[in-house]
Amino acid sequence: MKVSLNWIKDYVKLPDDMDLKRLAYDLTMSTVEVEGAESLAESFDKIIVGEIKEVLPHPNADKLRVCKVDVGDGDIKDIVCGGSNLEVGMKVVVACPGAMVRWHGEGEPVEIKNTKLRGVASFGMICAAVEVGLDALFPAKDDHEIMDVTAFDVPAGTPIAKALDLDDIILEIDNKSMTNRPDLWGHYGIAREIAALYDLPLVQFEKYVPDVSESYDVRIKDTERCPRYIGARVEGLSVKPSPFEMQSRIWRVGMRPINALVDVTNYVMLATGQPTHVFDSNHIIDHIEVRRAQKGEKLQLLNDKDLALCADDLVIADKEGAVALAGVMGGAKDSVLPETESVILEVANFESRGVRRTALRYDNRTEASSRYEKAVDPERCDQALSLAMKLFAELYPEMKVTAFKDEYPNKLQRKEIDVDFDWLDRRLGKRIPQEIVARKLGTMGFDVTFTEKGMHIVVPTWRSTGDVSIKADIMEEVARMYGYENFEATTITTSFDGAVNQLEVDLVRKIKEYLAFRCNMQEIFTYPWMTDEFVNALFPDTNGILALATPPAPNERFVKSSLLPNICKAIVKNERNFGEFDIFEEAQVFFDGEYTSEYKGEQLPKQKKHLGCAFVGSSEKVADLFRKAKGVIGMMPRYTHMEGFTFEKTEKPYWADETVWLNICLNGKKIGELALLSKKAALACGIKVLSAVLVELDMDELVPFKSRTNRYVAMPDFPTNDYDLSFLVDSMVKWDDIYECVMGKKNELLKDVSFVEEYKGKQIPAGKKSVTIRLVIASNEKTLTSDEIENVAKSVVKKLTKGVGADIRTA
Repeated sequence: MKVSLNWIKDYVKLPDDMDLKRLAYDLTMSTVEVEGAESLAESFDKIIVGEIKEVLPHPNADKLRVCKVDVGDGDIKDIVCGGSNLEVGMKVVVACPGAMVRWHGEGEPVEIKNTKLRGVASFGMICAAVEVGLDALFPAKDDHEIMDVTAFDVPAGTPIAKALDLDDIILEIDNKSMTNRPDLWGHYGIAREIAALYDLPLVQFEKYVPDVSESYDVRIKDTERCPRYIGARVEGLSVKPSPFEMQSRIWRVGMRPINALVDVTNYVMLATGQPTHVFDSNHIIDHIEVRRAQKGEKLQLLNDKDLALCADDLVIADKEGAVALAGVMGGAKDSVLPETESVILEVANFESRGVRRTALRYDNRTEASSRYEKAVDPERCDQALSLAMKLFAELYPEMKVTAFKDEYPNKLQRKEIDVDFDWLDRRLGKRIPQEIVARKLGTMGFDVTFTEKGMHIVVPTWRSTGDVSIKADIMEEVARMYGYENFEATTITTSFDGAVNQLEVDLVRKIKEYLAFRCNMQEIFTYPWMTDEFVNALFPDTNGILALATPPAPNERFVKSSLLPNICKAIVKNERNFGEFDIFEEAQVFFDGEYTSEYKGEQLPKQKKHLGCAFVGSSEKVADLFRKAKGVIGMMPRYTHMEGFTFEKTEKPYWADETVWLNICLNGKKIGELALLSKKAALACGIKVLSAVLVELDMDELVPFKSRTNRYVAMPDFPTNDYDLSFLVDSMVKWDDIYECVMGKKNELLKDVSFVEEYKGKQIPAGKKSVTIRLVIASNEKTLTSDEIENVAKSVVKKLTKGVGADIRTA
């Protein structure tokens, strides 16, 4: 949020010698995080007002003019310009050499220098509004129009910042630092904090007392969602530009001035933090009614967005239907129009959660909704009403309030909290004198009375909407206003009895390091919700999947029940840039209908930690991808020190290929799956070129070893011998079958067997495949002869021929 220091000074008189750095530091330490401070005057350095004395044709260019410009003290300079509205006597904005401007409002600022344009020397530059960043205040009729400041009674040579009263400091405040402080979302709230920090007097708003006999018809049908609504019919108005000072203030803090009627409502919101709105009274039929929308009721907003409302939406309506979305935005047909001469001024309070749900539902967050979402207090309506009426009276001296109604059925109750001094001293870590505590709280609007053992505190209305509700909140208020830097550091006495060995936490870390470092995979992080497109592609239905009440987007309503939809989404994003990649994610998943814990009386859905992987590559190398995935997952227990798991075929995943899939099991229980993504599922996800082998594993089922299981194995005393065999077998024969056949009845000289390669090609008969294995042959007692090695190999050949029907190719 942007805050104007000049605007703050309307409400609290700051010392003339106030150090800006000190102010930013004190605010950051006590109240909100000030991210930066910008001097508007510095951004207009060496940019001045010039007065055109003569306009001459350019000798070498039909579209350019040579202007004789007074840049102060009668100093006349020649400036070449192509503006369409140049006139003698016109006051213009001149960027002198050394000034920084944006050419035609585009790109980075460039430094202005003396130069020649088509052979004529030119001093500086006569600027369009867009080139000095003032196009919102001085909109141009065409691209060649020069900024005209003739209306400002200042002499030539005056710095433009001084001429337009732009000598201001803009504070940039981090919105996140005041999410829980609805009282700070306006200049008056920030001014109140500064007044409390430096013990300065704060200007009070004079309460508006309506002088009108007619009561305006306001009906609140849902008093919980709308605790207060003020409606006033104001006549004698017109649509015209607002004064430059008002436009300037609105522009400085990031909004766009529109016209006097709309600018008044925006100005009031930026000043007090209370949103307001005006309707054209000629388009409001009979009365104002605050009610729930009817299902399917239509409303067109000011931004031309057409809505089909639901029963949870709160609307402002008249006799004929909805005219505004309460707390979010007004309707297009009933707000300020070019012919508006009388309005219904709305100053209302709406329940925060309802406004947030509605704004998210229609993806229509506004400056008003962002403030209502923080829980604005209903009493602030009085400040907004007072300022709005004051501004209307200043802009429209003939204006009259002809009807008024303040409907306030649910009056806000101020919070009351008792705080024990002994408790406060223990929590603060030091004793602060009672009179200082009472004075600090009093400057912030708290009413304090002392009791026998402590204080009875009545919280001000602007802090009673959820911000301050328990005694810990009072402790925080005392600490921050006393100054966190005034608390001395103390040594904490403790003892460490032993290390905490968190095996499950360590296992997660080891798995991620194994995948990232040893397997060269990339870790990804995705949102906790899933996109409908990928959910529908991978699952037969959405049973058991949690849905969000207020999703971030209409097609992102489901909460993660699996990591695979988001992994597939990541594949789609990366497919266009990479032909081969491996990714993984470790995250929580959630399940509907299963509950494992309780929070504030409500059951929480079951949560589990899952691991998801994707091995992506060319469709011509599916077998290599599958073997790679199986190897990575199969070797994981060894490198991460956990109980090993097996691969079985018991239940095919819905999304998997009909043939290329396996279940991952631990102690006979299925804990995951490893499979090739089927072509149908891949196309439904939008994966058009590459193939992907997906893995999902329930990490809560993994069992880490309590200690390392490494054991010493002595180096052999005699040489080992590698012996390769190649043979043909049926293409459906699995490696497990071959291994069991070779090692089932183990020869004491046969130490091990390992897979080398598999081959299918033109030389291999249909339905067959060539497999190469490596035998490790050795003796613990002597060096083997070649005959002894051959005998072991021949015994293996016999086993393979009999067991799997092998046809030996070479030895």
